[in-house]
Amino acid sequence: MDENVSLAQLARRLEDVVGELRGLPVDVERLEDGELVRQQILRAAGSARELRAMHPVGSPDTGRREQRSRRDVLDALQGGLAMRTIVHSGVLDDPRKAARLKELHAAGDLHRIIDEPIQQLLVFDRSVAFVRITPVAHSPGALLIRQQSLISILIDLFEQTWARAREVTAPVYRLSPREREVLALIAEGRSNGAIARALSITEAAVGKHVAGVFAKLELSASEDDNRRVLAVLAYLRGAVR
Repeated sequence: MDENVSLAQLARRLEDVVGELRGLPVDVERLEDGELVRQQILRAAGSARELRAMHPVGSPDTGRREQRSRRDVLDALQGGLAMRTIVHSGVLDDPRKAARLKELHAAGDLHRIIDEPIQQLLVFDRSVAFVRITPVAHSPGALLIRQQSLISILIDLFEQTWARAREVTAPVYRLSPREREVLALIAEGRSNGAIARALSITEAAVGKHVAGVFAKLELSASEDDNRRVLAVLAYLRGAVR
């Protein structure tokens, strides 16, 4: 299913549900206090068997708070909580956060990475969800949702995002902005000459950028492999940033 169509369908479903619930009691609680949010999350985690989570950025915790947070997750995993977490690729730009993410992934909190913007979301089992009140990283307050129709839509959103995301263990190759432009044009099937004309640079410069792409993607010359095709495949898989 086309990703844009599926997200549009989710939006329509959400509108339909909100319309159906208009005028009826809705089980959504507004939590303004950060400590209260934390307590409610810990309470939900204490009895849950499954957690779906999305995080636009890494944890803001440092020092002892970070150690306690990591210990809480490891204890939950040892207690049998099945966890899947989607994080924004920007987290990998911080070596400390990237190391923590990979540690938790190895311990059983399965992570996937996505480049598109996402919002803070926690869904415990199919019974309770937490959504940040203001869609800004680390902003205080959350909506505590127990309304089953809304939770079903949030779970659908998570699962579709999970399906598009890449494994955290997949290699991510960082190219320069110009190298990404060149690779995008290669993916369109253009020759070096056509790329040079499109970017208003010399064909020799294109050749240097193509060589840089091959080097960063670790694609050595081989009679058996077409490096341009392999580079495009890496680009389409989302392994290139």
